[in-house]
Amino acid sequence: MTLETALAAPAAIETEFDDQEILITLPSEALAPDTLPGTAPALADRIQEYLTQARAQGDPRYLGYAQGLFERWPEDRMTDRLKILRATLNQSLHRFEPARVELTAVLNSPNTNQRLASQARLTLANLELVQGHYQSAHAHCRQLANDFPGLIAASCLAQAQARTGNAKTAYESLQAQTHRSLAGDTISRIWAEGTLADIAAQLGKPQAETHWRQVLMLAPDDLYTRTQLADWLLERGKNEAVIELTNAYERVDSLAVIRAIAMKRHQHADADRLSAMLEERFAEARWRGTLLHQRDFARYALDLEEDAETALIHARANWRDQREPLDTRLLLRAARAAGDDSVLADIRAWLEKYNQRDARYPEARS
Repeated sequence: MTLETALAAPAAIETEFDDQEILITLPSEALAPDTLPGTAPALADRIQEYLTQARAQGDPRYLGYAQGLFERWPEDRMTDRLKILRATLNQSLHRFEPARVELTAVLNSPNTNQRLASQARLTLANLELVQGHYQSAHAHCRQLANDFPGLIAASCLAQAQARTGNAKTAYESLQAQTHRSLAGDTISRIWAEGTLADIAAQLGKPQAETHWRQVLMLAPDDLYTRTQLADWLLERGKNEAVIELTNAYERVDSLAVIRAIAMKRHQHADADRLSAMLEERFAEARWRGTLLHQRDFARYALDLEEDAETALIHARANWRDQREPLDTRLLLRAARAAGDDSVLADIRAWLEKYNQRDARYPEARS
């Protein structure tokens, strides 16, 4: 459901190069200092474009551009739209609590108009889902359905229901509503198809692939969906399909790691090159303290380096903040590979608390 940004770490530092060699082509926005827009609407439009580019390209520099603009904008001139965008930026940078505080403030403001309040509520509901706070997420989704009914609100509710023991009902209900809304706007259909894909995967339905491919037809630049589909194909041994799907996405960590695993399993001639590139990239990110996505590094450690202990450390750190299915599955796998029964027991207890059953978690069964 979520259109969460997938980010790439910087390439490794190269110290041997010719004086005239072009090292990197910067985005056009980086070629000159970014002029601060004079009005709040103009600033919001600029930041929205940066967030869109970050989502579409997996390039964290656009998040840096957005952050830089916020730092130069007076706090007393922050509008509700800007606050929602800043919360979205913070969520993209895994600063979940500041995002939650900002969104809650927008919702509690008596002057927020209904459209912006609905946007803030949807963003907050998504954040709560990502972190596994299902009761709060369900409450926000229910309020969203009252204030702004439609496929997006229905998708929000379906996701919360599916994660708390009602996946089959949630899937059937959302599928029926989607069929009744064939003329709906593109964004709503993307949310619905993405949610249907996730719940279908939870139920072990092969239709998950169809739903994800439908999203990519509507939004080819949706890196989150591309990652979900690539993972789904990888788990089914469709390595060639993974390699094709991830072609030209090696700068996006989540896709590059999945691609490297598929290449390794397929004994692809380029497997060693990509693995070595990831090793350098993650080593530099850790040295610089810029390892944003611990899930990707943990998966790299587990499936490419076969270092279960390191994978478990980072999968646990990641799971403290993010509890989406890919996060939970990775922690289960790392714990089993490392022989840590206490971690397995803790995750199983958490899943049981929410009656969460997922076909993607064979390790959850004792």
